[in-house]
Amino acid sequence: MFERQILIPTASEIHASQPLPPSLKKIKEERDALVRDVIAGRSDKLLMIVGPCSAHESAPVLEYVKRLGKLNERVKDKLVLVPRIYTNKPRTRGVGYKGMFSQPDPENKEDILKGIRTIRQLHLHAIGESGLTAADEMLYPENYSYFEDVLSYVAVGARSSENQMHRLVSSGAEVPVGIKNSTSGSIPVLLNSVFAAQQPQVFKYGEWQVGTNGNEYAHAVLRGRVDSYGNDIPNYHYETVMSVLEGYKKSDMLKNPAVVIDANHSNSGKQFHQQVRIVEEVLQNRSYDKSFKKIVKGFMVESFLVEGCQKHNLVFGQSITDACLGWEETERLIYDIAEKA
Repeated sequence: MFERQILIPTASEIHASQPLPPSLKKIKEERDALVRDVIAGRSDKLLMIVGPCSAHESAPVLEYVKRLGKLNERVKDKLVLVPRIYTNKPRTRGVGYKGMFSQPDPENKEDILKGIRTIRQLHLHAIGESGLTAADEMLYPENYSYFEDVLSYVAVGARSSENQMHRLVSSGAEVPVGIKNSTSGSIPVLLNSVFAAQQPQVFKYGEWQVGTNGNEYAHAVLRGRVDSYGNDIPNYHYETVMSVLEGYKKSDMLKNPAVVIDANHSNSGKQFHQQVRIVEEVLQNRSYDKSFKKIVKGFMVESFLVEGCQKHNLVFGQSITDACLGWEETERLIYDIAEKA
């Protein structure tokens, strides 16, 4: 049985009540182009999707993004920094804190309408104060329309990458979509998802039958896999990346071969400090092999103001979900990547 609780306005109504001003729209258009150029190989810059595991509170996220905006000015010749403002949190067992979209206050009950408004306000402030547009995860495809005008990158998670609706909505996104390998780690399945997102599609979205042109900037993200015993198995190594490259080459339909390395999750076994070592190894492989360098377009790194994590929202700027790098270590890592890019 479904109990109707709160009537949620349409995405168009929300956009009208909290519009993206023309000045910020111009920033977004410029940022979208930067990210697209990296994925398509028109730019040699590296993409950095970096920020907290989940955006559980506006104030620390805004402080983080403001710092990232200042750092971006120092490394923008080599890197394109895109803050993670991930507002939906997938739960392995389906219960618990599900992110700002559902719970704008993580200590209180669900209030989705307030969550939507809180997220839009956060994005508008973040763009205005940092000059950066953000990435989010498309956990629930039907929610994407509420934020499509403020995001420059979208991720499809490991549990979602085989889902048909995620693939279909990705085909209509106007920004690059990074599709993670499924938890099984299958490369053919990953590339099938990328292929589906790159093709024109017709499907029901909201109250409409819609058609898309396909998203040629949909691409692969390697995040590690989980074996049948629950063990984390990394897949950022040279051999796996070259296997993905070979899969791209075998297909005459896939466009813009690209891989982004997720340095956390099963690649690090959620040992957050290992992200630094993983990035360093990938950078070394980029310097070793031109083909590897050409296809690896960037990294995903989980980072916040304070390293580690906490169970309750007590420490300002510390994750309440997965543990993250702290700001100082993140800053050093970004400088290092810019130097070696």
